Amino acid sequence: MRRRLGAFDTLLLTAAIWFLAKFVRYAFPPLFPEFQATYGVSNGTIGLAYTAMMLVYAVMQFPSGVLADRVGSPRVIAGGVATTVLGVFALSRPVSFPLLVGGMVLVGLGTGVHKTVAVRFLSSVYPERKGRALGVLDTFGALGGVVAPAAVVAVAGRYGWGTLFFGSGVAGLLLGGAFLARTSSAEAAGGRGSGTESTGGRDEDEAEADDDGASLDDYLALCTDGRFAAFVLVTVAFSFTYNGVVAFLPLYLTAAAGASSTLANGLYSVLFAVSFVQLLTGDLSDRVGSLRVVVGTLVLALAGLVGLLVGSTTLALGASVVAFGLGSHGFRPVRGSFLVELVPDSLAGGGLGAVRTVLMGAGAVAPAVVGVVSERASFEAAFALLAASLVVAVVAATGLLVTE
Repeated sequence: MRRRLGAFDTLLLTAAIWFLAKFVRYAFPPLFPEFQATYGVSNGTIGLAYTAMMLVYAVMQFPSGVLADRVGSPRVIAGGVATTVLGVFALSRPVSFPLLVGGMVLVGLGTGVHKTVAVRFLSSVYPERKGRALGVLDTFGALGGVVAPAAVVAVAGRYGWGTLFFGSGVAGLLLGGAFLARTSSAEAAGGRGSGTESTGGRDEDEAEADDDGASLDDYLALCTDGRFAAFVLVTVAFSFTYNGVVAFLPLYLTAAAGASSTLANGLYSVLFAVSFVQLLTGDLSDRVGSLRVVVGTLVLALAGLVGLLVGSTTLALGASVVAFGLGSHGFRPVRGSFLVELVPDSLAGGGLGAVRTVLMGAGAVAPAVVGVVSERASFEAAFALLAASLVVAVVAATGLLVTE
């Protein structure tokens, strides 16, 4: 039993860091009213501050992946934790609004390093169970989003947001130190830990491939690969749909579907509560292949979204939200697993980072598009547009499966 736990401590530490990253980021929106009351800023100003944090987060995907290709994933992950800790400690004491924004940007910078590098790292550490490993990673991240609002009420509401951020900083120091100690001990042991781990996710072949370094032409050549480009289309179309639905689902349910505010908020919670499906789909992809699970989860998500468009009863809306949640969350770990299969080892970090930058950019645009279309036409038209984007993802993924 002890050996089995030892085999997965790297996974648990990496996932726990991702939980903390998502926890800190999702703690900001519930604190917006308090920030506004403290600093006297408008909705637009506080929204721009959050956008700045998320833009930095998105931009960091590609350079962090490239850096991991050159110096190793553990060093980059540890550096991201250190940057995040610096940001949250800066937020743990009373500061001016510009310094608050600076702390948020540091949080975006530090947390933006983690996911792309962690996907590549865990896929190398657990090559035979990468789907399961990425499912654990994404589930821990989703739990960070579930816990953050409750923590804001329980801790920040009673002791102030400084206490919340200080505690997050201490947790970051502990997790970062434990992660660095674990990966360093594996390296000292000869690059292998618990039988299946390769230190930092870098084996001898990869280290040899990195000797020459990856050039911009190498990444451009990757983009010309037909299957890679097709799956990028899948991920971008999905990200656009998912972020558009998540941003406006409560308002859509009340304004367009006729649901009560209580029911809408309850169903919104259900959307995230079903994220544990990631553990199942990640493991299933290891058994039956990534593409089959990709197509299945996308079809399920599409069925749920269509159900939201045509359903009117509480049962129909609830079933539709559950279907969309299961399909959407189930897709995410398998997406990372399949991308790892498509990208050469020498370009893995940078390739994954480039894809995540593009898909996160599409996701960032989606709420604005849904908002404009809902005002100029209707919410039904906006969600129909999101459904059309998901149809594109299903068609492209099915094409990849058929031609595999």
